[in-house]
Amino acid sequence: MDPFTLITLIVAVVAALKLWSVLGRDTGGAERRADRAQAERRRAQAAEDQAKVVTLARRDTIPDPAAAGAVALAGGEQRIQKFASAEPGARPGLLAIAAADPAFDPQSFADGSRRAYEMIVTAFAEGNRKTLKDLLSREVYDGFAAELAAREKRGEVIDQSFVGINKADITEAELKGGVAAITVKFVSQLISATRDKTGAVLSGDPQKIREVTDVWTFNRDISSARARSNLNWKLIATQES
Repeated sequence: MDPFTLITLIVAVVAALKLWSVLGRDTGGAERRADRAQAERRRAQAAEDQAKVVTLARRDTIPDPAAAGAVALAGGEQRIQKFASAEPGARPGLLAIAAADPAFDPQSFADGSRRAYEMIVTAFAEGNRKTLKDLLSREVYDGFAAELAAREKRGEVIDQSFVGINKADITEAELKGGVAAITVKFVSQLISATRDKTGAVLSGDPQKIREVTDVWTFNRDISSARARSNLNWKLIATQES
């Protein structure tokens, strides 16, 4: 073997040994890279699975209809207890109404009854049948309409000024057959005089304030959600004292 060939063989052997020392050594780098890649795939899959999950409310966070009803009833009882313009005998009926209609508020009803009273008294004096028809039950409207017709036949008119309402107290309340009925005692002040066709005063005094006490009963159907959506109360009975 000539010296050149020997040198070439030695160089090749040395290079092979160096290559083996690099490639054959288990540094763990490739394995760690494979582990990291596998972990990334697991995290991506977990994120995808989580995105498909619909979170359910915990049992203790799901609203309980019975509990919600109890809260609403408690609120109604509280409103009734705080309401001062109701006689003691009317409170059980008001509580029954609040149990059937959690949105019922005696103060709101009282305010509405005051407005209805003024509108009805004024409409009757003016002969405004349209307003009366909207606020009265059929039976009460028929009675009012008959009086208006008789008054018009006689040629009489009512000269009236509504001064105000001093009191509007709830005296009775009941719930029967899904229908709420509430009676209110109104104490109002009016200036009123009835005149004939010549303008002469037949009754009343156009210069004097007169105190009038009326006991009126209103009702409203609250037997179902659909019925309760109609918030209008109708006058079903009147009594003047």
